[in-house]
Amino acid sequence: MCDYSLQHALSRPARIGDRLTTHHFASGTSGFAAPENSVMAVCVRPGTELAFSEQVTFRAPGLPGWWRRTIGHTTAVFRQVNKDVSHVHHDALEFPDGRIILLTHLCQGQKATVLQLPAQPTTEFEIEEQKRAQYVG
Repeated sequence: MCDYSLQHALSRPARIGDRLTTHHFASGTSGFAAPENSVMAVCVRPGTELAFSEQVTFRAPGLPGWWRRTIGHTTAVFRQVNKDVSHVHHDALEFPDGRIILLTHLCQGQKATVLQLPAQPTTEFEIEEQKRAQYVG
């Protein structure tokens, strides 16, 4: 998905093997940029698995100057949070330790590879299970 603030940006869906870069877009938010065009947002579906080239760094809100922090992980699963609240950021990453960080808080220029896309549901039960798994918090 692409967060609400990237709705009007040039975008495309993520593909397996994409080498994405965290990027600050003109809309004032951060997301993943396509390797072929740095102004093109890449929309990632909930459940997509990503591997970063280095430990992930992010700006910690609420700290003086939004200090940079490093997470001791290089893999994450894309999630959407607070979907019932409009006009807030929903795109997030869940790390192996359970920590969830909004995508817009990631520092710019980090490289991530799309390892796996979520499976497409084929039954009503799978559709409901995937919806439940997409909603965190």
